[in-house]
Amino acid sequence: MKRRNFVRLTSAASFSIIALPFIQCRSKADQPQNGEKSSFKFSEMSVAEMQQQMKDGKLTSQDLTKAYLDQIAALDKSGPKLNSVIELNPDAVSIAEALDKERKNGKVRGPMHGIPILIKDNIDTADKMQTTAGSLALSGNIASTDAFVVKQLREAGAVILGKTNLSEWANFRSTRSSSGWSSRGGQTKNPYILDRSPCGSSSGSGVAVAANLCAVAVGTETNGSIACPASMNGVVGIKPTVGLVSRSGIIPISKTQDTAGPFGRTVADAAMLFSAMIGGDPNDPARTAAPYDTFRDLSASLDPNGLKGKRIGVDKGLLKQHEGVDSLLAKALDQMKQKGATIVEVDYMKTQEVEGGESIVLQYEFKDGVNKYLSKSNAKPKSLTDLIAYNKANEAKTMPHFKQELFELSESRGDLEAKEYKDALAKIMHVADLLNELFKTQKLDALCGPATGPSWCTDLVNGDFWTGYGGYGPAALSGFPSITVPMGSVNELPIGISFLGKAYGEADLIRIAYAYEQASKNRTTPKFIASISNEHSAED
Repeated sequence: MKRRNFVRLTSAASFSIIALPFIQCRSKADQPQNGEKSSFKFSEMSVAEMQQQMKDGKLTSQDLTKAYLDQIAALDKSGPKLNSVIELNPDAVSIAEALDKERKNGKVRGPMHGIPILIKDNIDTADKMQTTAGSLALSGNIASTDAFVVKQLREAGAVILGKTNLSEWANFRSTRSSSGWSSRGGQTKNPYILDRSPCGSSSGSGVAVAANLCAVAVGTETNGSIACPASMNGVVGIKPTVGLVSRSGIIPISKTQDTAGPFGRTVADAAMLFSAMIGGDPNDPARTAAPYDTFRDLSASLDPNGLKGKRIGVDKGLLKQHEGVDSLLAKALDQMKQKGATIVEVDYMKTQEVEGGESIVLQYEFKDGVNKYLSKSNAKPKSLTDLIAYNKANEAKTMPHFKQELFELSESRGDLEAKEYKDALAKIMHVADLLNELFKTQKLDALCGPATGPSWCTDLVNGDFWTGYGGYGPAALSGFPSITVPMGSVNELPIGISFLGKAYGEADLIRIAYAYEQASKNRTTPKFIASISNEHSAED
């Protein structure tokens, strides 16, 4: 989730980007480690290319799975030690072997058949892996049933390699957390500059895709937890309309805002995984009836001319915060114009001004949702009260850097019949009305803005340093979709642009994002640079 804009209870004032993200994080002795071109055979290979090679008999899912497991061993557990994978699936190779046999016998389940993926460690899998949200308190929690989205992925033929590290409890434990840190998994690193934040909470999923540790990955978002890691790790992230992807079997924060979504190195890859994830779940009713069948094949949205005739809104308030980001956004807008889009200046970020309503809604809904999840799980703690007690009893291991203020605030809330909750929820629900009115009056096809500023230095003492932007925020509050695509880099640090669309408008939004991606081609592979220093630029 978007950790700072809602958890700080004192002010809704915006943050400005200052020079802090560019000061030296490590000592002068740390020299940049400019990596050579990757020798990994499948580096940057698309899902479509993998499928074609398997179809031609040049590649098997088993070989691909083993190669990714070797890559995880080389980069995640040694080498730069990215720490993005919290647990490996001991059955991954045998699953791949079974899918190869199916292919040999003429059965191909679809575009994800035999493709190795990683999923975030807050999503239940009924196998030999745990589901812990990165928390030592949930160690040993092996789910009895797959999350609905995991069932969808298995039926689509995906090979689940393992689970990814995350900001513990999807960054809903403390107001001073460090994105990508969990008591079970430690600190995830940004593969571009290793001492910089990977953002979160879907840190491991974004990092693993960026570093070619898997083909695609699954994350979750409440507010920014897909968009921000996608931006800071130079990949594509799709935050779907709430309800298109089931939340059943996912450790919850908010029934109003939670959703799972895909990461990919390209829009096409993310769209393929998204298609496999969606489906109607009777145990997780959407707020309105969702047209699931229209998302089964999104190939028609992969149109390089998809920006022609589109009207894209941009918020002027997202300018003049950092000259490097301003330059990237100006270039992006010019590229969109060259591809036939009309850029319209609007004031859309103000739609997310809900007077503290989000904090209240999330605290009430977290208490309600996590109590329901734990009561039916195989975890030892059966309630939020139990979690708080466990952390206090094991403070040295579970809370060495920051505490559990958000747990305690949530525990102090009442039930979902409370007037305070209902009043706050009404403020949140109004955001969708404001966006719909803006889309209508300005005749817009999408909104856009920088997803983030440059990544800050990882700081386990003070926590994250939020640098404004967050162009995805109104989509998170409204439940509308957003797609984040690489927009370029500032000092080797990736910056993404987020496109926001109408509810259930993913096909059109993917069309716009794909056309921009093809016009800009901003994806670069990480170099695993140790640090930026005042004396040594990333290019030295």
